[in-house]
Amino acid sequence: MQTKKLVVIGGGAAGFFCAINAARLNPSLHVVILEKSAKLLSKVKISGGGRCNVSHACSSINDMLRNYPRGASFLKKSFHQFFVDDTINWFADRGVYLKTEADGRMFPDTDDSQTIINCFLQEASKYGVEVVLKSSVKRIESKEGQFLLHLENETLTSDYVCIACGGFSKDEQFNWIVDCGHTITSPVPSLFTFNIKDSELNKLMGISVPDVNIKINNTKLTQSGPLLITHWGLSGPAVLKLSAWGARDLAESNYDFIITINWLPDYNENSLLEKFRMVRFEKGSSKIYNYTLDHLPARLWHYFLHKASINEATRWAELPSKEQNLLAKIICTAQYNIKGKTTFKEEFVTAGGVSLNEIDPATMQSRVVKNLYFSGEIMDIDGVTGGFNFQSAWTTSLVAASALAGNS
Repeated sequence: MQTKKLVVIGGGAAGFFCAINAARLNPSLHVVILEKSAKLLSKVKISGGGRCNVSHACSSINDMLRNYPRGASFLKKSFHQFFVDDTINWFADRGVYLKTEADGRMFPDTDDSQTIINCFLQEASKYGVEVVLKSSVKRIESKEGQFLLHLENETLTSDYVCIACGGFSKDEQFNWIVDCGHTITSPVPSLFTFNIKDSELNKLMGISVPDVNIKINNTKLTQSGPLLITHWGLSGPAVLKLSAWGARDLAESNYDFIITINWLPDYNENSLLEKFRMVRFEKGSSKIYNYTLDHLPARLWHYFLHKASINEATRWAELPSKEQNLLAKIICTAQYNIKGKTTFKEEFVTAGGVSLNEIDPATMQSRVVKNLYFSGEIMDIDGVTGGFNFQSAWTTSLVAASALAGNS
């Protein structure tokens, strides 16, 4: 019986996970990974600050799905085949143990992304997966039950193809997939930070606030969570999640919009004024600058006082109603003009990709071209920060690998 061949396009997380599992599940399958660059698993290497945020601790599929701005309904069926516990067990079976941090993010217990990379490379070696670097696919042709993969200087043949090369930032980069008959949802950036030209705020770079509420004005988009002030504006989980959910709206605005921040979401203006009245009564002779409200960092508190034109020497008992009202407004309904975005660290995530209604979520096989499969971010699936994009990569890749192993 002639050996069947699978070519996986992409040497990243999704490509490797599909290739090594397809080879494992069907040892008679000849599996080849084509990577256009000279490096393998580069995004795995930098993920989570070099620790690799492998997944997120969610025991409920429905809870997990709430973290995917695009692709949640598609993933629902796939998660029933391979979910978080399956990810944990898959790595544990290979001597890689995951730990869960307080915010739910999961990392290898070594805190080193190289642990994941080594695991994948060992699996590839164990199951005879062939890896070819500097091999960029220019065109795919389906002919007489086989695929012709046209590279720069050669043409390869294959019985099956899985496209797992990650997201692209421009429409034209998808042309070779469109030529196969697939439809593309135009890509726009997701998971980015907000740029603010406010020299006083920018001076507070490095300050982290554990919980804020951010709303994009004139939309229904709002998020809560930790926030980090940077030298260019705002970052942190609350901002990154908001950028993911608002990816298309914000692209349409050319990243020029206004946000409202409640720096103390346990309060509104009225309840904060009531808090001020209580502090005035209890600490009337104390200087306002020497007081910090709840969990606000001292430097941020001083920034608010400066914005409200409250003098450093002012005591609580001397605080005029006008400045008191302004301070409550600044803390609870502060507005900032966002002018542009910055990519979050070196991690690049897009909203957009191959249209999901052209892919079977039970197998990841194309509904347009037989024996063509997809996995990972090349599809119109993306999650917020915290390990969700890797989990969708593991899931879609394992589903594709299982179907490929069974079909071949």
